[in-house]
Amino acid sequence: MRALTTVDCEYLSPGVAAAYLRAEWDEVAIIETCTAHSVPRLLAQLDAQGFAREQVRYVVVTHVHLDHAGGASALMQACPNAMLLCHPRAERHLLDPSRLVESARAVYGEQRFTELYGTIDPIPAARVRALGDRSTVPFGVGELAFLHVRGHANHHLVVHDAMADAVFTGDAFGLVYPRLQRGAVFAFPSTSPTDFDAAEAHAAVSRIVGLGASCAYPTHFGEVRELDEVASQLHRWLVVSESLVMEARHRPPEERQAFIRAGLDREMAAAASRAGLTLSAEDLAFLELDLGLNAQGLAHAAGKPG
Repeated sequence: MRALTTVDCEYLSPGVAAAYLRAEWDEVAIIETCTAHSVPRLLAQLDAQGFAREQVRYVVVTHVHLDHAGGASALMQACPNAMLLCHPRAERHLLDPSRLVESARAVYGEQRFTELYGTIDPIPAARVRALGDRSTVPFGVGELAFLHVRGHANHHLVVHDAMADAVFTGDAFGLVYPRLQRGAVFAFPSTSPTDFDAAEAHAAVSRIVGLGASCAYPTHFGEVRELDEVASQLHRWLVVSESLVMEARHRPPEERQAFIRAGLDREMAAAASRAGLTLSAEDLAFLELDLGLNAQGLAHAAGKPG
């Protein structure tokens, strides 16, 4: 049996964050976990497809931002034979998530953190495997390949699944929300704090396209077939983002984020117009979180030396 299923994790609202259930013969890989609250949805999908939890061979997280890896410990507890695969720089946070949890609680507060992410526990070291760039693992009758990509996060990898002619891109190939796909494909990058690097982000996009896969599966959200067009849009956005960072460096630190946010708002309007997309008030409200985080990330980059 070969199957690839997109599971809507319903993080914040439907159509925001996905995980992917990949079945190959009698083995299953689950790529991304979202939060602990998403794990019952993933397990229900396993049940619906007739797989036992013991058949999950791998759980993969592209990076340790909590909308991608927050559910990893709960999912590993539910799937006793699974090995968790991750970037080497992500490994320590999965073995000991206390710093991630403490940081997120400081931002959200205890109650909101629990509402968003649930419980995040350490994962035993024997069940976590860090993978180098270009590493492969056996899966079904073939293998999964892993590539390190920076630009969004320094602990980010993507998964190339040649058997499915697919690449699972995490946040390295932009945000392609279903609600904004009204005619032409519409994508924009995630430049959230704290690792934005324009040159590396450009390189990541090019490397993903260079794999030659027919489909990309960004975590936000679902199957994308127009890889060249998405790449073109992302490269354009990244040029704008880098320009905003450079200009912001000449402004007082307290003004940088607002300056960058205004630039991102202008580019969002221009990009939507180029795509023939009219953004409603509801669309703009939906985009508020990402645009705010993107501005924060670029302002952080503007404050770095150089």
